[in-house]
Amino acid sequence: MPRTRAGMWPRSRTRTGVAAEPLPCPRVLAPEAHGPEHVAVDAEGRILTGTADGAVRRLTLSPGHELVRSEVLAHTGGRPLGLVPCPDGGLLVCDARRGLLRIGPDDGSVRVVAGEVNGRPLRFCSNVATAEDGTVYFTVSSRRHGLEDWLGDILENTATGQLLRLRPGGRPEVVLDGLRFANGVALAADESYVAVVESGAYRISRLWLTGRRAGTRDLLLRDLPGFPDNLTRGPDGVIWVAMAAPREPALDLLHRAPAPLRRAAVPVATRLRPRPRRTVRALAIGPDGRVVRHLVRRRSPYRMATSVCALGGLLVMGSLLERGIAICPLPPPREATSPAHPQPVE
Repeated sequence: MPRTRAGMWPRSRTRTGVAAEPLPCPRVLAPEAHGPEHVAVDAEGRILTGTADGAVRRLTLSPGHELVRSEVLAHTGGRPLGLVPCPDGGLLVCDARRGLLRIGPDDGSVRVVAGEVNGRPLRFCSNVATAEDGTVYFTVSSRRHGLEDWLGDILENTATGQLLRLRPGGRPEVVLDGLRFANGVALAADESYVAVVESGAYRISRLWLTGRRAGTRDLLLRDLPGFPDNLTRGPDGVIWVAMAAPREPALDLLHRAPAPLRRAAVPVATRLRPRPRRTVRALAIGPDGRVVRHLVRRRSPYRMATSVCALGGLLVMGSLLERGIAICPLPPPREATSPAHPQPVE
């Protein structure tokens, strides 16, 4: 295991230290795609996503940002979540029920790349990123609860999430354990570190891969204003962070309660299933580790945006719950202000 190192509007400041900017109202495309939890863009500028029916879809937009084509590339036989294009045109997909999968570039074939780690079946695989040498980093959100019980894991705060690494020709190995609902994962543009979201702790951890800090862990961002979810790195090196929901004071209080009380709250909250807030929020982290964008829209018609990525002048969003992906114009960037200061892991 690695060593451990010791809702605002423009001109207001948030926990990120960056002035928030209004996000334009999103427009929904491809409503047949139910629950597009993660969105990514391939080398041809097409949008990739996995949906609740087990399909992996590819969406093609016109120059005027209208939907031209929506096609199913494959069915995983499970529930696809995070995905990333491969250089040969294939896809790596985290399936919450089947593990880490690979979809062939031509025939839509589905192959299990990793179905277990240390003799235990993989469950609730969440997000994935690949290095230039073919090494794969991917997350397991929880070893106690499955996707259907994600809310229970957040409430119980099990801290059973993991970051895994799969080297070419090797077997999956755990490189970070005890994460509080491990979620999005992304490599820095220079691959000096891998960032991993801990949704249940409102933070993004960082594992250094090169240099004098290699093998150590710190925090890239902490005390975020909402629940960070998926990470997606664009060709410009910017990492986009989707905030699935604002922070809930009652949940912060529950996390400080004894474990039996947290467990007792799970069936009650699961039965009530509160509707997600209508606030959509996205952060962008520059290649130097600075938070460069903080976009917010309140009263959004599109709820619980669990992923976000940039496509030309657009921002593309996906949601675990909504039907269809959402797009909106990406406002011109403002000057970056505050660095994301690394913090020791608690």
